[in-house]
Amino acid sequence: MRYCLLLLLFALPLQADNLIDQQLPDFYQQLIPSTTYPLSWQPEHFNDIQHWRTQGRAALREALLWPDEPVDFAARLLKTEARDGYSAQLWSVQLTKQSRVQLLLLQPDAAKPAPAVLLLHDHGARFDIGKEKWVQPFTADVRLPSAQQWADKYFSGNFVGDALARQGYLVIAADTLGWSDRGPVEFDAQQALAGNMFMLGRSLAGMAAYEDLRLVQFIKQLPQADSSRLAVLGFSMGAFRAWQLAALSDDVKAGVAVAWLNSYQHLLTPGNNILRGQSAFYMLHPGLAAKLDIPDIAALAAPKAMLFINGGKDKLMPPAGVEQAYQQLERVWQAHGAPDKLTTTLYPQYSHEFNAEQQQQVFSWLAAQFAAAKD
Repeated sequence: MRYCLLLLLFALPLQADNLIDQQLPDFYQQLIPSTTYPLSWQPEHFNDIQHWRTQGRAALREALLWPDEPVDFAARLLKTEARDGYSAQLWSVQLTKQSRVQLLLLQPDAAKPAPAVLLLHDHGARFDIGKEKWVQPFTADVRLPSAQQWADKYFSGNFVGDALARQGYLVIAADTLGWSDRGPVEFDAQQALAGNMFMLGRSLAGMAAYEDLRLVQFIKQLPQADSSRLAVLGFSMGAFRAWQLAALSDDVKAGVAVAWLNSYQHLLTPGNNILRGQSAFYMLHPGLAAKLDIPDIAALAAPKAMLFINGGKDKLMPPAGVEQAYQQLERVWQAHGAPDKLTTTLYPQYSHEFNAEQQQQVFSWLAAQFAAAKD
């Protein structure tokens, strides 16, 4: 009998704590705040929207783990190419103490200071191109076929940066660490890079965010840029960076985020792409998710003009999470007394893309914002 009991015990499945199911611990739901995030905008918790914004921005800035270290940009023009109504320029810029980068600048032929748009590229699991996802490469650039393939796949065949330049905007696009001239850094290497940065007391997501801040400062000092009309536009991971940058910098006057907005509640579900790591490390600031949900961070951009666009068939961004995020954004802009400065659009028929119809919406929206700023 004793022998039979032992056999029965060995036959039973072992009950182990902290099992991992699709990259999530089995207790993950217990860690999600049951009511609200402590620094989330809720009128019953905060009676002053400006005080809330100050606290939230301070928490976001601290979470970057990247100190402010201004350096001379020491910009050098490397190459130029004449295009239809504008020129394409390749510049080398000392962005931080650690990083000297190349960026593409599109300058309208008109001599007057022009409204400026900083373009922030996506992750996309494509690393041979970065800034070239937005701006058409130079004629002899070997990356031109790859860039055109990307434009065909996500942008209805258009180079959005060049379209903006033809409309009279000064356009700037640079590579995030890991892409194009600063890469490739792929998949597992991204996770290793992020982990190694933590051991240095720094953050990969914080580095990306701080470099974006420095790009805004670079644009601001350009004589050909009208810094009173400076916008950021991002797609996918670049959309995350766009609303994050608008939240961090008052120099950004308007922002457009296409195909990246949700809530942790809806992203933290087995099978969601963000749980695979990789690109997530460019968007995860240590400890910040214990204080602010994703739409709370984006809402720190209020009350400036912001446009959010998402697709109802986007498998990366669950529509229920998009709708929840939009509702929180609306509450914050309303609290600022500026509901007209927020535009949110969910295209039910589109997936993860920034197509020609959406581009036209952005172009019209930007023109309206900058015309109002000029008046």
